[in-house]
Amino acid sequence: MADTLGSDAPVSEGLDRRRFLTWVIASPTLMIAARLGLDVPTAQAAQPEETAAATMNLYLTLQEDGRVTTTLPRTETGQGITTAVAMLVAEELDVALDAVSILHEDADSRWFTQLTGMSTTMRLLSGPLRAAAADARARLVTAAALRWRVLAPTLTTARGVVSAPDGRRAGYGELAQDAARVVLPLVSTQPKPVSQYTLVGQPTGRIDARDIVTGATRHALDLDLPEALPTVVARPPTLRGTVRTVDDTAARAMGGVVDVVSLGTGVAVVARTFGQALAARAALRITWTPGPASALSDADIRTRLRDGIGARPLPPLFTTRTLEGRFDFPYLAHAPMETQSCVARVQGGLAEVWVGTQDPKHAQREVARALGWALTPWKVTVHTVRAGGGFGRRFFNEAAVEAALVSKAIGKPVKLMWSRDDDMRHGRFRPASHHRILAHLGLGGRILGWHHRAAIPTLEVPHGFGDVVTALVGEVLPEVTGAVFFALSQKLPYSFGQVSHELRDISIPIPTASFRSVFTSQVGVSNEVFVDQLARELQVDPVTLRRERLDSNRLKAVLNKVVAEGQWGRALPPGVAQGVAVLEEWGSAIAHLIEVDVTGGTPRVLRIVIAADVGLPINPKGIEAQLQGAAVDAMSTTLSAGIHIDAGAVRESSYADYRWMRMKHVPADIQVHLVRSDDRVGGVGELGYPSAAAALTNAIARARGTMPNRFPILDEGV
Repeated sequence: MADTLGSDAPVSEGLDRRRFLTWVIASPTLMIAARLGLDVPTAQAAQPEETAAATMNLYLTLQEDGRVTTTLPRTETGQGITTAVAMLVAEELDVALDAVSILHEDADSRWFTQLTGMSTTMRLLSGPLRAAAADARARLVTAAALRWRVLAPTLTTARGVVSAPDGRRAGYGELAQDAARVVLPLVSTQPKPVSQYTLVGQPTGRIDARDIVTGATRHALDLDLPEALPTVVARPPTLRGTVRTVDDTAARAMGGVVDVVSLGTGVAVVARTFGQALAARAALRITWTPGPASALSDADIRTRLRDGIGARPLPPLFTTRTLEGRFDFPYLAHAPMETQSCVARVQGGLAEVWVGTQDPKHAQREVARALGWALTPWKVTVHTVRAGGGFGRRFFNEAAVEAALVSKAIGKPVKLMWSRDDDMRHGRFRPASHHRILAHLGLGGRILGWHHRAAIPTLEVPHGFGDVVTALVGEVLPEVTGAVFFALSQKLPYSFGQVSHELRDISIPIPTASFRSVFTSQVGVSNEVFVDQLARELQVDPVTLRRERLDSNRLKAVLNKVVAEGQWGRALPPGVAQGVAVLEEWGSAIAHLIEVDVTGGTPRVLRIVIAADVGLPINPKGIEAQLQGAAVDAMSTTLSAGIHIDAGAVRESSYADYRWMRMKHVPADIQVHLVRSDDRVGGVGELGYPSAAAALTNAIARARGTMPNRFPILDEGV
């Protein structure tokens, strides 16, 4: 076992503030396990490996053919983490990128959390991954030195080969067994300094790109489990409605139908093909009990939220005037390209499910409880498969629960699919919200205080932060978990006197889930829009106000970058304007400059300029793709996309009426500039949404002369 610390290069001071522990696992070939050691003292770190085996399971295995396999305890949902993980391993091990394979890890109780969210994947895994790969490289070098009877420091590694000064060479594969028997490496097990990186930090194509474009990637519905029967579910017309009566006579008589199973919340039809299942579903005669939100529509929800905002707090002393901003945000569907789906087999008192989930351990608990095995969740094996988008929707595993229940009922494996209509009308939604921001001003325009109160329906977080304890709290007291997350995540990066953010939790019986950047997708957006309004009231340039009041040098750096690259302040035609916004979150900082043209009535985005400091950019090409995608999401939800509730039912049913941006709406000019600091690995997945939405809103406000305060701006449904 090696207690691996970072190198003395600047990147390691940030990346390796914590100790990453590595172990050699008994194996015919070289297998290294790693975990976050949380500053375990050196003496304790040297305990026998059976102690370690119960607390970690990030594995790196070197095969005899020289290939490297690494387990991934998080889920690839399209964000490119498999490529980033492979790059880190290839870099530290000195192997070709195509020699590294990444495998998804099943739900495993040894992991404290397997939750893919909060932009934590690469932030938490990069250190242990580097440590494991560096340890493996040191053992391979040591094995070669012992074989050749030479000094280990004289040996070099490149592209999976150890070389000696006299020309002798040995591939990693032929050294793997000897390396597994190395007791103490004879060279440093520390990761490389960033100055020696040749792959990490370079724009790199995705390792799964060919499979994606050729359709070779395997999602849940692509899996070939023998005898798995296609299954669909008839769902109620209102949210969380339930089955009252069902007449399945006509459906059972149709060709190919195997069985019909009532689930309480819906009726499942099992058939030989999906076409047969869908046809039989349409033949069901069901009466429904309306859901708890059946008396609510959009206007009722807005009234509840506005009423819940409460009275104004007292202003600070010496306040001469107070500016007020009000903002309304709609419910949003996550709308991932892949709808919810699952393959399940429940037989002999055991269950297996194959599902693209953002929290495999939570899926395991949900399925076990549904099957009546809440006290024995280990009877459920959750095989994690890649997912076609997540954005917070896949923290919830309704498809896995339904598939397991149907499989148990019929005694056969099933392949259950949600339609797009199912996903849009019976999924979970980012909560709607109403915001009141107060900026208190004193003599001479001095900013004395800032108060932001947000009225938001309860955010359901039964998964917690990925562990059992917070999951229990999140299930029993979701408003408490939501309040804690709100308090931890919502910050204003400006010196504006007395600053406060306050959450008013409003109980509304519409299913919710976190959406990318969670509360910041509303709170952070409205903050940055109101900063522009404050600048107008003070008659100062919004960039100047931000530069003077930002309390983060990293934010100032990215702001200066977009201002320079976007040519802020240059002369523009009438009806064309620019907007800016910034955000610091998830260990990263970002700024957006967006240029719009409103002369045609409907805002048209002309250009997007992005500057981001994500610390060490493992794969700049992947970061660019993430930030571009987030910008399109922000355009969509700011301008046109939102969910409408009519008497407890969701009006939208597909991309046809959930008005997401098309390619024709996306500007050809989207620039991404990385301001490198290399002192840490910051988050990316959720970073790019809020400031993009705010910058777009600010640009429209400057072009039109009025500040939008209700989203989506082009909403025609109310």
